[in-house]
Amino acid sequence: MTSKLSEQQKRQLYRDGYVIIRNAVAPELIEAAKARIKRAQKGENLGTCEEMTDLVNASSLTPIIHDVMGQFDPVSACHVAVRKKAQPGEYFGPMGYRDKDLPYYGAELHIEGSVTMAPPQEVQQGTPDEIYARHFASGPNGDVGRSADVVGINMGSLFQDPEMTLSLGTITAFAFVSLHDQTIEGCGQTGIIPGAHHAVTDFFRWQRAQNGCIGPEGPGWPRLDHDTPNRCGMHYLPPKIREQYTDESSERSPDGKRWPKPMQVLLGPGDACVTVHAIPHAGTRNENGSESRKSIIFRLRNKKRQPNVVVTGGTDHPDRGPRSEWLEFEEGNNPWERSKDALCDPWSEWDGLQGIIAEEQAKSA
Repeated sequence: MTSKLSEQQKRQLYRDGYVIIRNAVAPELIEAAKARIKRAQKGENLGTCEEMTDLVNASSLTPIIHDVMGQFDPVSACHVAVRKKAQPGEYFGPMGYRDKDLPYYGAELHIEGSVTMAPPQEVQQGTPDEIYARHFASGPNGDVGRSADVVGINMGSLFQDPEMTLSLGTITAFAFVSLHDQTIEGCGQTGIIPGAHHAVTDFFRWQRAQNGCIGPEGPGWPRLDHDTPNRCGMHYLPPKIREQYTDESSERSPDGKRWPKPMQVLLGPGDACVTVHAIPHAGTRNENGSESRKSIIFRLRNKKRQPNVVVTGGTDHPDRGPRSEWLEFEEGNNPWERSKDALCDPWSEWDGLQGIIAEEQAKSA
């Protein structure tokens, strides 16, 4: 197993926003993780089990990511993403469409770090303001108004900061590991839009330049879409980005809206994919698999952004606690502004790519 990416792989990571690493995790670690899932009790949280965290801590992924990104905390938590076989469903998803009506195996492409609420299963009545208030009062903290204390079912917060200028949690990288064969499309793979991270970064810079606000409810990015079938869909992507990646070949939902086509990441057992934070991505429906989709997802942040904060690997909002609790930071340390800096200049946190980034940016200039 290699401990470094090749130069070609590093260039792909910059250019396309992702890289696939074949056989990144040893077979014995994969089998141990699968066995732990098999003996799990109903409702048991496996995210902190050693069999899962070893997929990074005891594999080639640690030296590979150290080399390309920099130092990060050893992972102590992760997202154990198991998708059972399923056919298109009648239920409404967070984007306000029925599962069966979203193209590309129900892909709900999004940028990581947004709050998610339980999607209403009935068509919503009332004005947009009334729908907004009702929707965001449905979370674990109840009706606390439009504030940074609103928490979603994903434990993300409506806004990261008290001033409500940042509405995305931020990390540096994803690493996800497949525990089984995902080499046939429609088996629940992660879908991504290669290269779109560049457009997303440009959009963040534009938002910040307008009024200092980044993310949903910032310039050009409304939080809710009231033109969806249930009148309460999340704008998981800025409309400008969604439109940029659609054309005449894009599939449509029954209302005529075109949707970006994600590339499904095809992995075998022990293969891993590393991506940058800003890449639009989505889980997809497991229609064609011979078993449940089992991917283990890790969210990593370069240690230099907040040296005194331990990032477990399981959260996409490490400037807040795992349940969006408020953290204490030393005087003069504004975590929200540091995270905005990272959103607008993500390559500053990829220490091992600096030479390649300079070359590639010089070419494009």
